[in-house]
Parts: sequence; C-alpha cells; structure tokens
Amino acid sequence: MPTDEKRTLHRALEERVVRGEGRSAVELRTQAFANEGVPAALGVLVDKIANRPTQVTDSDLQAAKASGLSEDELFELVVCAAVGKSTRLYDAGLAALEEATDAS
Repeated sequence: MPTDEKRTLHRALEERVVRGEGRSAVELRTQAFANEGVPAALGVLVDKIANRPTQVTDSDLQAAKASGLSEDELFELVVCAAVGKSTRLYDAGLAALEEATDAS
C-alpha cells in the first residue's frame, strides 16, 4: 500500500474518531486527541493514556468518571487520546524519514 494511501486512511481514522458519531462532545474528543485543554477532571487520565498508559490506575478512571461522563464517553476520550498520540508519533516518524531521505 503506497504511503499516500496509508496517510489518507489514517486521516480518515482521525476524522472518524474525533468528529464521527459518538456520545462525547466533539470539543472534548478534540481536546483529548490533542492532549490539550482537557478539563482538569479528565486531564490526568487523558495525559496518562497519551504518555504513560502503563501507569493508568483504577483511581484515574474513577476520578474521570466522577466528572459526570458515562463509561461510553470516557471510552471515546481514551480512544481519542491514544489515536492522537499515535498520530503525533506517526507524523514525526514520517517527517524524520522524509528529512533523512531528502538529505541523501
């Protein structure tokens, strides 16, 4: 599969995760995807999902749930945080590859 097609498919995934049908607000999904501007009650969970997923605890989930969001909404935000982080890593990898290829 050519790189352009992979990027197109990845962008479609991003669009679907952030703006597709869901229970949580698009604004919250966008914030979780970017790991920026997330309300404090959700910030710890979203940041851990994005940067230290092995450190997520039951208490992190309970604290986020105490914010009043349903489990479905929290699941969507967790997915957004994970896909957002993977997107940033993917884009950085492609940029590094392009830079290394251009330097040759």
